[in-house]
Amino acid sequence: MDRTRARSILLLALPIIGGMLSQNIFNLVDTAMVGVLGPTALAGVGVGGYANFFFIAVVMGLASGVQAMSARRVGEKRESVAAAPLNGGLLMAIGVGILISAVAYSLAPHLFAVLNPDPEVRADGVPYLRARVLAATAVGMNFAFRGYWTGVNLSGIYLKTLVAMHIANILLNYLLIFGKFGFPEMGAEGAGWASMIANYLGTVIYFVFSFRLARANGFLHGLPDRATMATMVRLALPAAMQALLFSVGLIALFWILGRIGTAEVAVSNVLITLYLVAILPCAGFGLAGLSLVGQALGAGDFGEAKRWGWDVVRITSVVLIAIGAPAVLAPELILSGFLHESATLALGAGPLRLMGATIVIEAAATTLGNCLKGAGAAKASMAVSVSTQWLIGLPAAWFVGAYLGYGILGIWIAWIAYRALQAAIYAVLWSRGDWASIKV
Repeated sequence: MDRTRARSILLLALPIIGGMLSQNIFNLVDTAMVGVLGPTALAGVGVGGYANFFFIAVVMGLASGVQAMSARRVGEKRESVAAAPLNGGLLMAIGVGILISAVAYSLAPHLFAVLNPDPEVRADGVPYLRARVLAATAVGMNFAFRGYWTGVNLSGIYLKTLVAMHIANILLNYLLIFGKFGFPEMGAEGAGWASMIANYLGTVIYFVFSFRLARANGFLHGLPDRATMATMVRLALPAAMQALLFSVGLIALFWILGRIGTAEVAVSNVLITLYLVAILPCAGFGLAGLSLVGQALGAGDFGEAKRWGWDVVRITSVVLIAIGAPAVLAPELILSGFLHESATLALGAGPLRLMGATIVIEAAATTLGNCLKGAGAAKASMAVSVSTQWLIGLPAAWFVGAYLGYGILGIWIAWIAYRALQAAIYAVLWSRGDWASIKV
């Protein structure tokens, strides 16, 4: 890979990675601040955060659908209609988001009753979850905007918007969790309200940018046509189902952990949150690959599209090795920012060290999955993700972690095994190249 190609990937991916930090840092900041309140509140926010991920997963699929279509239009030199997919994504986000908020708000107590037997965990988690799900419409629109700006190679706008959201979330967390400067002291529930408000702030900022910079590309010039909406559904629905079933898998994982103990739930909340933040470069580079693959296919160059996928994997692997090293060398130091009892620190150190040593697996598992979406192979990406998680990852986690009694460490070993298999299958699919003939 020459320097020009590496520079193209980095210029597109780095703003995405910086911006995506805010997505998971919402949970990371909530985790750090709520951790001061104790393990019960931390467990409630952990379960609530992943339950929220389950509810909003349907609208998250809009990002890859909008991005794949917008990138393809850029490659075809049809920039004047590049924002048409965004219009369709926003319309879908409004309709689906309102429905999700209503259903999730009413189901929150019942879901928690299934997920965790501890009434104190539910007392903290239900209000937190109810506040978070009120932002479903904003989250859907924000993902649609992210897809568009990344697809047209203006990922810096995504970065600027999410940095503003992140700053607002930290400030509001401080005010609402602890009741500072006359605000009510809401505890864990305050963290949920802070994240909800910050998401709507991001939507407003995205609209301002889009009115200024995307009108010439068709932004809000009218309702999208049937062909655009049909393609959007074809691309977004598998991506949404993939995110949905992945999130359900996380909830199932917390159900397994809940059978072991509250301390294990609290520690796993920190571990998984750290993991999701650590693999953000994979997601960022994968989204860059999604755009570059889509643009190359739009220009009719299959060989170039295939090369972009492998180049993205190479760069991501180097970055992940560097990220994993601190977790291998000093896991207790990293965990001490979130866990404040010696017993919980000891419980999490081994799994975190293992995570750092094996995180490079994600280079292929995440980036090639996104590249397949950029090529229009959203169904194939979904099939691999869902089958490996549900047929291998979760059964193995229950058997090794709960049934055999190896706890968190056993569960993490099962997680790594299923991700390694997923990476291998994606690599085979990318090498075969059957995705080259898909129309977007």
